[in-house]
Amino acid sequence: MDTKPLKRHQALQPLSKEHHFALLLCWKIRKGQELNIEPNRIGDFVKQMWDHQIAEHFEIEEKYIFSILEPDNKLLHEALSDHKTIKRLILNEPFTEKSLNRLEEKLEQHIRMEERQLFPHIQSIASNEQLKAVQTHHTLPIAEMPWNDRFWETGPR
Repeated sequence: MDTKPLKRHQALQPLSKEHHFALLLCWKIRKGQELNIEPNRIGDFVKQMWDHQIAEHFEIEEKYIFSILEPDNKLLHEALSDHKTIKRLILNEPFTEKSLNRLEEKLEQHIRMEERQLFPHIQSIASNEQLKAVQTHHTLPIAEMPWNDRFWETGPR
């Protein structure tokens, strides 16, 4: 039996677009490591992504999306735990190859869980009013961050 993917509700589309940017970040971390880029050079980009996009994205999810779930929901606890771990991995300097690997793996796993499990669950239980509230507070995805040091394309300096 073929199941079609659930079309993402309009209220969740900006967050899904930001997930796309975060998956690109994971790819850039992997690519930078393949090119033997200094971990702190990659880390500078990661920290800027945190400041420019990820911290706000987490705040929006925690305030407007996660509040739709019951307090004892397993996915809620997993998502909050992931947020805490990802934040710690980004803000705990210095960056090393090992910490970047762990961050990239955790961030990708977290995004896949939200897209495949959490968001579909939210769509299935949220009222129209709850989804409208999300949409009112977050209508457009946070813009992709410009960055001059395109280490994932250029390699070592």
